[in-house]
Amino acid sequence: MECVVQGIIETQHVEALEILLQGLCGVHRERLRIHEICLKSGPNLGIVSSEVRLLCDIEQPEPTWTVRHVGGSMRGAGAEQISVLVRTVVESKASKNVLRLFYALGYKLDHELLKVGFAFHFHRGAQITVTVSSVNKMLKLHATDEAVPVTPGIQLVEVTAPATSENYTEVVAAVSSFCEYLAPLLHLSKPGISTGVVPTAAAAAASLMSDGGGTTL
Repeated sequence: MECVVQGIIETQHVEALEILLQGLCGVHRERLRIHEICLKSGPNLGIVSSEVRLLCDIEQPEPTWTVRHVGGSMRGAGAEQISVLVRTVVESKASKNVLRLFYALGYKLDHELLKVGFAFHFHRGAQITVTVSSVNKMLKLHATDEAVPVTPGIQLVEVTAPATSENYTEVVAAVSSFCEYLAPLLHLSKPGISTGVVPTAAAAAASLMSDGGGTTL
């Protein structure tokens, strides 16, 4: 399982967010350049369509592919009362021929993206990952060098943490608690719920930039 929240931030405030994250996490950021291919099943695979994503961090010296399938999210009164989405996720490493395999199975290319940015991996009540990235689309098939921004001037922020059916309440609490530190710069909510940018972001960013990240929270 996975606990996740997302938000957006203006590109001009990303440096301030990085300073804040550096102070909070106490670890160095990792650069990322993720080539993401979204595939959807054809009619030969059943009435209900399924979706898989093939991910490759082409920033790595030896890029490898990961197959990722996001299942259903937790539902019910309990799920509605928490601000973090809890969903099932299956991931597996794959060879460079994985795209050809899924095509042979009857999957079709839906779209592909290039996400460029950085990530912080750290432990704070749970193993948390924060990614900040510019989402780009390809004008030509697999042409990552020619990708253009989907939303110029806006970057996606995602906070995720692995969980199980036994500990997800503790993980949700850890993610929610951490997100409060980022509130002056951005709203974080369940994926699919747009909350826009934060009115206080400019002032908070200016304060962080002038402080230079000297204060560890």
